[in-house]
Amino acid sequence: MDYSVSEKFRNLKPSAIREIFKSLGAAGSISFAAGNPNPDSFPVEEMRGLADEIFGKEAVTALQYGITEGYAPLRKLVAERLKRVYGIGTPDDDLIIVTGGQQGIELTCKVMCNEGDVVLCENPSFIGALNAFRSLGARPVGVPLDGDGINLEELENALKNNKNVKFLYTIPTFQNPAGITTSLEKRKAVLKLAEKYGILILEDNPYGDLRFTGEDVPTYKSMDTEGRVIYCGSFSKVLSAGMRIGFLSANKELISKIVVAKQVEDVHTNVFFQMICAKYIERYDLEAHIAEIREMYRRKAGLMIGALEEFMPKEVGFTRPEGGIFLWCSLPEKLSLSEFVRRAGEKNVFVVPGTAFSTDPEEESHSFRLNYSMPSDEEIGQGIKILADIAREMLAEA
Repeated sequence: MDYSVSEKFRNLKPSAIREIFKSLGAAGSISFAAGNPNPDSFPVEEMRGLADEIFGKEAVTALQYGITEGYAPLRKLVAERLKRVYGIGTPDDDLIIVTGGQQGIELTCKVMCNEGDVVLCENPSFIGALNAFRSLGARPVGVPLDGDGINLEELENALKNNKNVKFLYTIPTFQNPAGITTSLEKRKAVLKLAEKYGILILEDNPYGDLRFTGEDVPTYKSMDTEGRVIYCGSFSKVLSAGMRIGFLSANKELISKIVVAKQVEDVHTNVFFQMICAKYIERYDLEAHIAEIREMYRRKAGLMIGALEEFMPKEVGFTRPEGGIFLWCSLPEKLSLSEFVRRAGEKNVFVVPGTAFSTDPEEESHSFRLNYSMPSDEEIGQGIKILADIAREMLAEA
């Protein structure tokens, strides 16, 4: 049968990362392609006890419909933590629990954008967000990244030269895929540009809790005095990715519209997992748990950077993240990224090519993303050496 797929989805490509997952699992394979938290970061025993308690005492609440805004105790706890840790939250703000940060991104676009409206994005950017924007008929327009965040001159050019820009989508802290953090000076300048051109900012901060070196930088949302910033967060990287518990904090008027949009999609986020999340925060020391994850990733990032410094040819550049779970490598322009990725795959080492993160699917890339949260210490050293050998071979052939 000939299926007539909608125009919005006809040219939408699957996530390259999810497609790579299908090729993994072979004996001896080393994956730097994941975006997963390390399983050792899951508080399994504590969650098992909480689950038993919930089904023993509050089974009806856990198994019944809930309100769209989210499980009330969790909303209160999240709002309190946002205020305490990030300085986020004013009397004009409200908060909604969403099904992972991905839904928060998609709902924001659904509420704010008409067909053909522009969403400015860092280039490269998170593929899940780019596909969400495309699927809703919005047009992602890329703005290049510098080492300290988005390029301000190019951002203003994009604001001047594109009609119907609705918001800037940004991952300012430990950016995915680049791993860089936007400086405080640039954040202040971006806020001024947003005010000057009358756009919103969607601040995606799934990795902000994972700083393992350097100084914290204030969030856009904490500096926002006009209700211009929509803040998207998640428990995926600090408790469990599979629970799919995220949240949006924004002006009450915007949240009220997002509530309606969520009712159309899934009515509410999984109540049982919301309850586990809330009870974990109430019962245990979440900040101490996060501190342990930070130390784990500090060590793993150090191993990967050390291996890159030792083995990788000097012609290959790479970022040095202060937190999060990714770093970004760049080959010399004379080398073919697709050939590099192909040779790596033949040796059972998997990376994500930079083309997967481009706002323009046809744009050429010479970069690739590496993840250090998932591979073992041994795999990090072995895999980087293999990638370095491939780069050295290709440089000799060029």
